[in-house]
Amino acid sequence: MESQERLEETDTEEPSFEYTESQDSEESPQAMRCARQEPQVITLAREMVKKELILLALIVGIVAIAIMLWHVKKTNSALNSPQDDSKADNKGNEDHGDKALIVGVVAIAIMLWHVKKTNSALNSPQDNSKADNKGNEDHGDKDIRSTLNRCKQVKDRQPVEILHEREENLSTLHQLGIVPEEILKKFRADLNPNQEPETPHATFSGKKKFSPDDLNHGQESQTPPAAELGEKAGVNQEQKQETQRAPEPGEKDGLNLEQESVTQKDSEPREKESPTDGLNHGQESQTPPAAELGEKAGVNQEQKQETQRAPEPGEKDGLNLEQESVTQKDSEPREKESPADGLNHGQESQTPPAAELGEKAGVNQKQKQETQRAPEPGEKDGLNLEQESVTQKDSEPREKESPTVKRKTLLEVLSNLNLHQHRDSKLKLRNVLEISRESTENSTPKSLTDLPGHFLRKVMALNVMARNTSLVQNADEENDDEEKDLGMTEDFLSQNETDTTDSLNPLDVLCAILLCSDSFLQQEILLKMSLCQFALPLLLPALDTPKCTLMLWAMRDIVRKWRPHSLAESRGFREESLVLTSMPTISFVRIGSCSFSKSKLLNEVLSPSQQHHDFFVHRDMESGNFPREIADGLVEISWYFPGGTENSDLFPEPIAVTNLRGDVDSHQLQFSFLTRVSSAVFIVTESIGEREYALISSLKESSSKYYFILNCKKKKPKETLGFLNKLASALKLSKSQLLVKDRTMNNAGFVKKVQSTIGNIVNPSPKTVSLEAMAVTARDLGIQVDEYCDACQRARQYTEEITSEIRDGAKYKREMLSLQGDLWKNLAKVEKEMCRMKRQGDKATEDYTSELKQKWLEIRRQQNQCDLTNGLTKFINGIVQLNPVEKHYFLKWMKVSLDNSARGNLSKMRAVYKEKCETPGVDRKQLEELDKLISDSSLGVEHFMRELGQFYEAECSMVKEGKMEKSQRQFTHLPGIAADLMLEGFPMELIDGDASNIPLQWVTDVLNELHAKLGEKSRMVVLTVLGVQSTGKSTLLNTMFGLQFAVSSGRCTRGAFMTLIKVTEAAQELLGCDFILVIDTEGLKAPELTALEDSYQHDNELATLVIGLSDITIINMAMENATEMKDVLQIVVHAFLRMEEIGQHPNCQFVHQNVSDVSAHDQNMRDRKHLLEQLNEMTKAAARMEKQSREMAFSDIMEYDPEKHNWYMPGLWHGVPPMAPVNTGYSESVCELKKYLFEFIKNRSQKRAGKDIPDFTEWLRSLWNSVKHENFIFSFRNSLVAEAYNLLSMKYSEWEWGFRKEMYLWVSEKETFIQNQLPETLEGDLFHSLKMEAQGKLQQGEQKLLNNLEQYFKGEAPNLNLIEKYREDFKRSANSLKKELENYSTSNCEEAIRIRRGQHKIDIIQSGYKQKIEGEVDRLLAECRNREDKLDHEKLKKEFETMWRDTLSELKLSTLQKRQVVQDMDLQLRKDLEHRAGAVRQILQHAKSMLGYGMKSFRMKKEYLNVKWVRAVREYFSQECYCKTEELARSLMNECKKYIEEKVKSKTDYDETYCGELLHMVNERLKEEDMKKLHTSLLFEVDLKLHVLGEAAWAFQKLHEDFIKENDPQQRLEKLKPQYFSMFMDLYLEKDESQTRARDFCDQCLKPALVEYVYKVLGVEIVDDILSSEQSITYKNRSFFQFELLKKLLKESNFDNYVKYISTYEDFVQTWIRKQLLERYSKMKDLGDIEKKILSPVINKVREALKGTSVREKNTVSDFLDSVCKELQKDLVISRDNLVGIRFINTASAKQLSNFIPTLLPALEHQILAELKKIKVEPKLSNLSLNPVAEIFKQVFGCGKQCPFCKVPCEAGAPSHKQHFASVHRPKGLGQYRSMCNEKLVYDICSSAVVGNGTFENSDTKWIAHPYKEYLDYYPDWSIQPDPSIEASSYWKFVFQKFNREFAKQYNALPADLPEDWGTITEDQALESIKQIFNRK
Repeated sequence: MESQERLEETDTEEPSFEYTESQDSEESPQAMRCARQEPQVITLAREMVKKELILLALIVGIVAIAIMLWHVKKTNSALNSPQDDSKADNKGNEDHGDKALIVGVVAIAIMLWHVKKTNSALNSPQDNSKADNKGNEDHGDKDIRSTLNRCKQVKDRQPVEILHEREENLSTLHQLGIVPEEILKKFRADLNPNQEPETPHATFSGKKKFSPDDLNHGQESQTPPAAELGEKAGVNQEQKQETQRAPEPGEKDGLNLEQESVTQKDSEPREKESPTDGLNHGQESQTPPAAELGEKAGVNQEQKQETQRAPEPGEKDGLNLEQESVTQKDSEPREKESPADGLNHGQESQTPPAAELGEKAGVNQKQKQETQRAPEPGEKDGLNLEQESVTQKDSEPREKESPTVKRKTLLEVLSNLNLHQHRDSKLKLRNVLEISRESTENSTPKSLTDLPGHFLRKVMALNVMARNTSLVQNADEENDDEEKDLGMTEDFLSQNETDTTDSLNPLDVLCAILLCSDSFLQQEILLKMSLCQFALPLLLPALDTPKCTLMLWAMRDIVRKWRPHSLAESRGFREESLVLTSMPTISFVRIGSCSFSKSKLLNEVLSPSQQHHDFFVHRDMESGNFPREIADGLVEISWYFPGGTENSDLFPEPIAVTNLRGDVDSHQLQFSFLTRVSSAVFIVTESIGEREYALISSLKESSSKYYFILNCKKKKPKETLGFLNKLASALKLSKSQLLVKDRTMNNAGFVKKVQSTIGNIVNPSPKTVSLEAMAVTARDLGIQVDEYCDACQRARQYTEEITSEIRDGAKYKREMLSLQGDLWKNLAKVEKEMCRMKRQGDKATEDYTSELKQKWLEIRRQQNQCDLTNGLTKFINGIVQLNPVEKHYFLKWMKVSLDNSARGNLSKMRAVYKEKCETPGVDRKQLEELDKLISDSSLGVEHFMRELGQFYEAECSMVKEGKMEKSQRQFTHLPGIAADLMLEGFPMELIDGDASNIPLQWVTDVLNELHAKLGEKSRMVVLTVLGVQSTGKSTLLNTMFGLQFAVSSGRCTRGAFMTLIKVTEAAQELLGCDFILVIDTEGLKAPELTALEDSYQHDNELATLVIGLSDITIINMAMENATEMKDVLQIVVHAFLRMEEIGQHPNCQFVHQNVSDVSAHDQNMRDRKHLLEQLNEMTKAAARMEKQSREMAFSDIMEYDPEKHNWYMPGLWHGVPPMAPVNTGYSESVCELKKYLFEFIKNRSQKRAGKDIPDFTEWLRSLWNSVKHENFIFSFRNSLVAEAYNLLSMKYSEWEWGFRKEMYLWVSEKETFIQNQLPETLEGDLFHSLKMEAQGKLQQGEQKLLNNLEQYFKGEAPNLNLIEKYREDFKRSANSLKKELENYSTSNCEEAIRIRRGQHKIDIIQSGYKQKIEGEVDRLLAECRNREDKLDHEKLKKEFETMWRDTLSELKLSTLQKRQVVQDMDLQLRKDLEHRAGAVRQILQHAKSMLGYGMKSFRMKKEYLNVKWVRAVREYFSQECYCKTEELARSLMNECKKYIEEKVKSKTDYDETYCGELLHMVNERLKEEDMKKLHTSLLFEVDLKLHVLGEAAWAFQKLHEDFIKENDPQQRLEKLKPQYFSMFMDLYLEKDESQTRARDFCDQCLKPALVEYVYKVLGVEIVDDILSSEQSITYKNRSFFQFELLKKLLKESNFDNYVKYISTYEDFVQTWIRKQLLERYSKMKDLGDIEKKILSPVINKVREALKGTSVREKNTVSDFLDSVCKELQKDLVISRDNLVGIRFINTASAKQLSNFIPTLLPALEHQILAELKKIKVEPKLSNLSLNPVAEIFKQVFGCGKQCPFCKVPCEAGAPSHKQHFASVHRPKGLGQYRSMCNEKLVYDICSSAVVGNGTFENSDTKWIAHPYKEYLDYYPDWSIQPDPSIEASSYWKFVFQKFNREFAKQYNALPADLPEDWGTITEDQALESIKQIFNRK
């Protein structure tokens, strides 16, 4: 066996050149050697084999008889069945009888045939030369070979193997009932002494044995032929079985160990076959022919079966271990086949010839069956251990086969590959490029259905393993295989070696995919295959078409570069389209059988030394041994291109090599085509007979040369030589045209010989032909050409109409595409200049801006006036009029034609440039012009699309400026067309690389159209690649996603292009996006830009833009150039720093190209550490450039893990181009990166929602606008950031109000509680306990607010990452709010306690007076009752009045001491100023009485400013300090006024702390930095305090006097007089008091308390109502509030309102809010509803208190009422004074009172509401405890800071923010700025000024001119961002223009000389500008 295995290994290693014996040859050399060397072994083997064969013959005979008897028995049972009750049944029974007879005869025939065969095999002589003459009649030679093989096997077999075989034979006999079980057991016990006795059912192979009824003939065949018996025996057929089918009745002995060649299986006529016998003749499937029996036996055919088919009746021995060539299987004619015989001739699938039986048996033909078919009757032995060439399997002409057969084969292959649905509905490129779940995994094919997807994914990823179609075994199957015993028979080994049923041949898969692909996918597949250096299909077999198809269109896009030897010295190169390049074509074909691989030979011939590559698939490749099913007739083409190195190049010029799959005789049309187009045809054969001679001799008229590659190992060399001699004269052959492969020549030598022959063919002037020329020949022969379809040709006509006019690309662009030329470039310059103002000079900023705008408009006007050129009109017609398929063809034709033209022109210009460079003394200017011409010569489809974009933008500009009506527009449909192209996968230009500009309107509208077409489902992840030019960025993206970014020479990416890749629905859930947008950018550090001064800035702009747009950025770095790498990193780090500052955090991956060492990752650990250090240094440098003060490291601006974020890629090419394929390592490394990126996207989607197209366009707009400014970070304005910030501000506003409301209600409750406390309680630690309670409440509220903030940032609000930097602002604001509310709550509680204490003092005095009066009333009541006469009402009243007057006169009423508030405050003022200079005292001495001062009388004086004379002169002209001081004084006085009003409203007595608080407020304000800068004098401070305290003194004096008057004892007693009199009258008249007292309690006690409660809570509820109404958005956000104000002002167009808004913003806002509230609540119903909402709950509490107060027998009314008041003490303050009358000598029943009061409550509620309704809204708002106007003002006013230039208020949403900002700034003249030269108002807008070259000077700069750009030096807390557009400031331009004169008059200045274009702004444009700026569209 070892010897034989070595022989087999030799044959396997060199199958192309080892001779393999065919069916009619002499004995194999191996067998002959074996016979000569080992004669004794052979003799011994003959004897052993003789005995075995006799025994086997006997067994077969017995089996045959058993089958006959069984069938007779079955027939009898069928005949006697009671079911034959119809004619059909009777006929069936007759058939059974006939069949029984036939089976018997066949069984006997099998036995006799096998005995005869055995004798002839043993007794035949070795000389069997005559056998050849008789064909297949004499089998002696084959029997001898079989015997020799057995000799060899016996020699090498161990004794134990022979014993095992004996054991198998005994087991078989035992199953048949011949050998008793005891004998078998004893034999097994002797054979395996250690075997357990309990395993009688296990065979040596480990399989469960069948029962005797199974008739299992030998262990090599495990499917029983009489399976029905197996069913009766209860065999479990659901287990996996590896079975071989035994002979059917009538067959000869089918257990010969040698299976004959499948090639011979149909060599005998089939006259006797049934009409359906031949359904699957051409298939090599291994489904058993006797499957019908299996069905009857209940075999579960759905399981996987590895079965071998045994011979059918009439077949010869069919189980030879050597399977002969599949090529010969159909070598005999089939004239006598039935009509259905040929259905599957063309298939090489392995379905059995008797498949119909399997179908009848219920075989599931869709399962995968690993079966081998044995020879049919008449076939020779076919199981040779050496499998012959797959190349020979179909040598029979396929043209003779029925089209039905081909179609069925094709359908089966397509069905197996799951491609059948794409026969009509073709696969499209976009389907292949879609991101699916499989894309995110490195999946390997496990079934045939996986193969197409696997091939497409691999080939799109440029993986040279794409052609591997082997299937991966499932884990379960692998485990099953591991569990099986290895002790199989030799047959098992043969199966493993020859088994080709696992998969399909790669060429079949390719043909099926191409058949099911549309022409554009075919083109892409062939392009990728070309890069992998795969042979391409030139002629596709006639699979679904009448004739084969030439794949011309599919190869249109392929471009190759090479260096012919003629250009080697000059180091030039050629670059041409493959289909246009003429070159010699060498064809290789096969005639007849061939023992070596033609394809493998071609691979050797075409492979340069040390660079072997498999261009063609061959049988020794992985998957190459799978038999071809549909690929025969395929003509493949490959090329050889020289690299310009004579030593290593095989040929000096390029050549094409074609390879015909299959026999020439079967594919004569393809052969005829090849003979016409080829320079030479190499015919590979092993022998030439009559048939071959006739075919070849017909070529004598051909102009091609013919060469023969002959392998002379046949037995008829003389016959072959004879025919060759005849052909030599006919074809004029020379000796050099015959290449003979003999034993003396090794492989390398033979390959050299073939290469030399080809070299001789191409060295003279051979016939050359291009693929285009081949198409003409093909059409003449009737071969279809893929390019000649109607759609393609119509599109080509459209293209040629355009391209025929193009001679010079640069000239064509200048003349035909003029909009994108100088006009567009100038426009780009103007736009950037508007942002940078570098050439402003001495011009005023706004004048210069207006001038630039006019230039911009003029350029747009010129563009709009341009007519569509002829070429552009035709292009528009092409993309508009053609249907989608034709449009796709049109754009492809455009690309191909333009690229071809550009390559030709570029080549010429490069040659001229090179010549000029080599010319000494050449003018440098000429070189520069030529260089520019080379750059401008590029012309592609993107230039036509760019021109359309310019027409569209120009039209939009005209409409926007009012120069054109919308109805006149003619290009509105263009964005939709461009969006459709993006959906088809065409890249769209994002940045115009020529002008370095973005057509923003065009790109935005295209993307918006795309968004609409996608149903607004456009979540996407943006991926970008950045790197140095020509480092393979585009190639990386193309490899990763299968894209089509330009990578060819001379077409380096300029600008940036974007491509949309769809994500399938299944993957959308995984990745959290609908699309991936891939952006390819031009290279950084481009050589053509390095000479420019701003090249760094250009690169920085590009990097900033694309990184800002990206979610993932790949930094592509070539390791060769460290300097360039450092420069790129600097640019990238700078861009990332900018992104961090604006809240964008893209992920970054560093890809290091050309690092192939497997240890690169570990070896480069130090490099990665060094890289991180460099990144940190660059971050610090970038921070300095961006004027960031804080120290920063790279980790501060992005998450960076050196281990995970660095990727090392080997070089792209495996070898030396142009013949190098793509490196497998490169492809797989890219796939690993892609897999990581998908995992990153998956994880990221769980944390952050992907941006959609509107988000992307907004980012694009804001980033581009910022990039155009020099100072990016301070120029960045983004509506997405603004929107996210506004949303957070609104949320914070809600949380803040919730916190405030909670504390306001708590303070109100505690104030009520304090008012209800007794004196002794107030003296304790009440205040301390309240303060501690407040602290807990505040702490809890602050924590809740912070938790809300954290939850918000963890939530799903959009773009949270963009506002991360503002989080700290809001945290600080929460802390500030807590402190503010803490101060509010403690001061209010403290004030309430102080007030309550004062009230107690008054109450104590008052109580004494009450007791005296009550005593007198009691006395008078007794006196009146004792009188005999009953007094009437008048008399009683008279008596009471007398008593009252006398009592009061007797009482010594003490009045409250009146204080002189003015004197007190004057004293405090003097104490406050006592430490100042003596001048203060003088000022105070001359001051008049404090009451003579007031805030209204304050007037600004020059003496208030303490400035030097120089500054005084400037101040005189500018009056800046004067205005600022006056403004600050007004602001401070307003603040003090609020405090005074608040105290007056409290109606408490004056306290000296009030004055102290006012002085503190003034002092604190004067200490602030901005106040110090004004240099105010002492006089200003003294006068300011006098005016503030003068106003307060008057108010506080009145407050004090009102308090004294209110609390005067006599006054208070007089108020009680009516109650006492009423009580007196009721007691005297003895009325029922309960009802009256109840009414009095409600009117006098409850009602005032309830009204007070309503007023306490109403303010809070009004604020709540406003903030929850439809107007709430106006008040929840400062930016929105500003928008509403400006909108209202514009609508009213009232100058005075504008002045108030600008000059007294705070007052204006409060007035506006108050007005809005009055308007809202002027409808009393609204406020009435709120009042009822407040009142009803508290009245319910009163009911509950009355109900919950238990009344006992002894309880007085006084006790009862005390209890009720105690229950309500937290809500109501029930006056003790009002209770006096009720408590005094009250005889009413407490129980009755408790019952009466609830009945009066509804009326009381109605009465209170009615009275509240009568009060007007304005006074009602003024009397509320909490002023709603003030609270809403807090929400919208913010910090109150104003822009230092234009006075616009800050809009920051977080109260405690670091920087102030405003959305829109205004002309400085509106803030009273005027020119010092002419007193005219200044009209510069600070948002424009900060980017201009102008300067400012003011008191802050000490009147020294300072650049506006550096304003942060003086105002670091202000962020003044440039306007996002020209129109942004239109609002204030319009207002200034309209009220220019009015403002001048108001400010005592002259009107401004405004730019003319300001006058063109309309009111609608003004409104639109603020809508845009505030994002309120």
